[in-house]
Order: sequence, then C-alpha cells, then structure tokens
Amino acid sequence: MKTKINILIAVLTATIMTSCYKVLDQTPTNQYNDGVVWNDPKLLDSYLAELYACTPVMVQDAVTLMNGWSGATMNVDDNSWNAMIGFSEQMEGTVRTIEITDEAKYNLGGQAQLLGVKMNGIQANGTQLQWWGNAYYTIRNLNSFIERAAQSPLGNAGERVAEARFLRAFCYFAMVKRYGGVPLITKMTPLNADSSTMYPKRNTEKEVYDFILSETDSISRILPATNESGRANKWAAFTLRGRAALYAASVARFGTQQLNGLLGFPAGDDIKYYQIAYDACDSIMTRGGYSLYTGDADKVQNFKNIFLKKGNSEAIMVKLHSGPDFNSGGSNRWSWDLIQCPRPNIWGVGNYDGPYLEMVEEFEHKDGSPGIIDQAYAKSRLWTMDELWGDRDPRFFASIWTNGTSWPGAVGGVLGANRVDMHNGIMTQTGTLVDGRYDSYEGNAAVGDQLALFKAGNVPNTGFGVMKYLDSTANNFIWFSESTTDYIIFRYAEVLLNYAEAAFELGKTGEALDAVNQIRDRAGVAKLGGIDRARVRHERKVELAFENHRYWDLRRWRTAVTDLTRTYTGLRYIYDAATGKYRLDFTSNIDGNVQTPTFPAKNYYFPIGQGRIAANPNLVENPGY
Repeated sequence: MKTKINILIAVLTATIMTSCYKVLDQTPTNQYNDGVVWNDPKLLDSYLAELYACTPVMVQDAVTLMNGWSGATMNVDDNSWNAMIGFSEQMEGTVRTIEITDEAKYNLGGQAQLLGVKMNGIQANGTQLQWWGNAYYTIRNLNSFIERAAQSPLGNAGERVAEARFLRAFCYFAMVKRYGGVPLITKMTPLNADSSTMYPKRNTEKEVYDFILSETDSISRILPATNESGRANKWAAFTLRGRAALYAASVARFGTQQLNGLLGFPAGDDIKYYQIAYDACDSIMTRGGYSLYTGDADKVQNFKNIFLKKGNSEAIMVKLHSGPDFNSGGSNRWSWDLIQCPRPNIWGVGNYDGPYLEMVEEFEHKDGSPGIIDQAYAKSRLWTMDELWGDRDPRFFASIWTNGTSWPGAVGGVLGANRVDMHNGIMTQTGTLVDGRYDSYEGNAAVGDQLALFKAGNVPNTGFGVMKYLDSTANNFIWFSESTTDYIIFRYAEVLLNYAEAAFELGKTGEALDAVNQIRDRAGVAKLGGIDRARVRHERKVELAFENHRYWDLRRWRTAVTDLTRTYTGLRYIYDAATGKYRLDFTSNIDGNVQTPTFPAKNYYFPIGQGRIAANPNLVENPGY
C-alpha cells in the first residue's frame, strides 16, 4: 500500500502541482467538494503532495516555482519571468547560494543581479533569496491542512498532519535563518480577526527556533520510521531538529542579542542547543538504520553515486525529480545538468558556476597533506593533469571537473575525444604565446573548446566546473527542467558532520574525531589524528560542497564578514606544444576589478523590507537597513 501511495504522490506532484492551491482554494462545480477531500485518502494525499511541491525552499533554498509559462500562484513575492527562471527550483534557483559564497564564481545565466549581491551584499528592500510572502502563502495552506485533516476520520490522517507540520517547521527554519525572529502563525487567520491577529508582531529568534524544535520533537513520535522516498519520516524530523538546533547554538555562541532580544539568544543558551543537536544526531546514528554509502569499490564513483543512485543507504529525505518534462506539461524536474555540465550543451556553454581555486585547494591529497598549490613552484615547471591532480582526495574528482576530465561528447582537442579541454593559449615551440579566440597553432585551436564562448564574451573562467550531481548520461540538448536526479534534502554524512560539530563544541572531542574520520575513511583520504574547530569546519566545506550549506554556515558562525570579503583566484592552463604538457598561470581577483566581493555585517540578517513594514506597522526592521 505504501508503495502505491508513494507512486501516487510522485505522479500528482509532477502533474497537478500547477495550482498549489487547486484542491481547496477553488469551488469546483464538477469536481470534488471540500468535504470530500478530508474523507478520501487519495485526495488527502494529493493535496499534501501539492503542499510538498509548494515548499521549493527545501531544494537548495530555491524560493519560487515555475509550473508554467505564467509562473505559479504561490509566487506572491514575485511572479515575473526574471524571478521564475532565476530563483525557481525548476530553473536556475538551485545555484544561487553557491554563487554568493566562497565556493564558486557566477559565470553566466539569467541572474546577473547576483553580481551586485556578491560585491555589496543584500541591501534594504533587496529581494534576492527572500522567503517571506511565499513562505506565508505556503504556511497558510499548511495551517488549513493541519486543522482540517486533524478532524478527518481516515486512519492515516495523523501521519499526514505530522508531515504538514514538518513542512511548516521547515518553512519557519528557512525564515529564521534569514530574518531572525518572524511572526509565528500556526492557525488559520479568520477574515474578521482583530488587528493584533491581522498585523502580528515578530516573535523572537529564540521563540521561532524553540517552535521548530518543539514541533520536530513532537512529530518524530508520530511519523513512521520507514523510509518512503520523497516524504518526511521520523528520521527526517530528527535531522531537521539537529540542523535547526545547531544553527541556534551557533548564533547563541557567536552572535549577539539585538533589538531588545528580538534577535539572538540569552547568554548560556548555546550549550542547551548544542546538546539538542547532539542528541538528535545520536538518535539517527544509533537507531535510524542509515549509513554512509559504500556500494562502489572505486572511491570517485562511489562519491558520485551518493547523488546519482536513487534510494541509497545515505539518503534520509530526497526531492523526487520525475514525470514528464517541462515542455510536455511537467514541472517536477530541475535544470542542474544543463546548467553545470561541460560542453556539449544546447546553448554551447554550461559551466554556469566556476569553482574558485581556493575551493579546489580545500581538497587535500590522499595522504592528508594540504592541497594548497605553491604558485611560484607551479609556474616554474610543466605539468600533466595527472601530475597536478592525480593524488587528490577522490571527492575532488567527484565534485569538480577541469581540464582533462572525462565527459561524453566533449571536444578534447589535443587531449583526445571525450575530454574537457580548458586550455587558454598555446605556447609555440619557439616560445611565443598564441591565445586569440580564433588563433590556432599546428592545427590546434589556441583556446580549448570549453572556453571558446567564454573567450568570445570576455568572461573570466576559473578553470573549473561543478561535477557533483551531474549525470553523464543526461540529454543536455533539450531545454531547462530535464534533470531527473533526485535532490538530497538530508543525508547521513550531514548528520555525522552536525554531530561532530555539536560534540566538539560540547567538549566531546573524541566523538567529534570519530565522526569526521568515518567520513574521511569513506572518501578515501587519510584519517585525522586530532580534531579542532577548524578541522571540523574544513571537513564540512569539502564533504558538503555545492549542497547549499556553506553560505548559511558562514552566516551562523558569524565568520562571513571575514571569509566572504576577499578576492579569489582562477587557474589558467596554457598548452605547451613542444612537450604536450601544460604551463600554469594564476588569475587573481577572478571576479573582476570593479570591486572586491564583500559581505556586510548587516547581512547576518536579511532585510524585512519597507513594503512589508508598510503593510504591517507592527513589524520592526532588522539593524542596518
């Protein structure tokens, strides 16, 4: 029965999420009426499936939907084409936080406005990455479902209510990590409500986190322990509980109270929240039945398959991407392959995000030695790709592609077929550099196929691309919204890393070390002999690269002002015709010379915005805006 329900949910999500309100917000004359929904298990599940679909923020913090050419009803913040293609889960929205952190550079795409965020931060009334109007639209429908389904006589209604409470808790978590305290609305607001209900004040940051932790504790006792892909279960509730508690603990330890306690936590609360995070993760580790995926002998392929192999042992909760493609009327696929892949590509580019050399250098050598490249030495000699990268942490090859990476259909030039060619210039046998866009030497183009359009558009390239989640068999010659890889909302490695961080901050260094070493051992890199805060955070950066953790981690640790206010570097490969090897050059300030990337301290909290405050005078703006 559960398998049939799961199939139903997947189909409904793919085919009827075009409304995200259709079942209840309309009064159909020839379909089911409101009273029937709560007494029919299939209709109850179909409405819940729509509510899952209307929580796109679970997928890499995408904040809008694109269910058709006109957008989606739930996009009350912004339903323009710019918002849909730029911030929707189906289109480019899943890359936004990668581009404004220290993981990667924005190369191209539909959101050049992100360059301003990278350089100046989110400003007053800034709309980037907002989750407010769309959040409350979704929360309103979730509150309705929770109240009405709770009265249903159906046997599974209690579990379905718990799932809706999970989605509501996730919405509030996405809000509190952005804005701090927000109004907690947990009941349907009647049309004749008084002004205090219609215009609620902001709850404190602490109250919102405590609500999330209370809800996840309660629903973990209701949700089933079995893992049904695409649905919240007991362990998903525990994972959200552990993640939220870790965020609260970090803000309590490294942040400060502001606005008379509206933001921040009282002194000493950090220990309490670290303990909650520790206990939640420990429950998953000891009772959840999940494990690090180790199904493939080859360490590189093993790490790739965490994200490609559906239903593997590490996936606690996923967003299923299935059903018909967008141009066939579907809306339950995403665009990761098209955006991040090397050429060939329908528009001849791919590589929307270019990982920085500094990010690449975070991947150590297999023996555990640092991955930092000595630039002076690197420029003093010639290199093969194996000499340069051969002994790196296998997660490097599973997370990053670069010059020489194997890729089906790639025009490799001197590298041979099916290899990514990112050389930028040829050193002739007489020592002359040839690097014009249309130049060639001895029959070889001066610029590798992957960089041809970058060179033509004068777009600086870091020399790297994002490999994680890429399916080498995907058809990237159709359009957006074709990727069918599932998105992992929660995975076991994050649980181990959350546990390690909480354990370390609680003084349990032995347990922190063991958790980190489990991950390193699976990866194929030498175990650590000791642990400190920097090592815990480093492992998190490498293991969870490009998975929408880094930006939020730096904010909660209150290190973003330092870590994101800096310049970054790219790597240039110059083919040496005399030897067949490569000269290396390094491009400093790869983002451009206009201004240094900057994270302003006020961005530890997003702006509420003048429009929202004008609509509700009981709201208070965050500091700095």
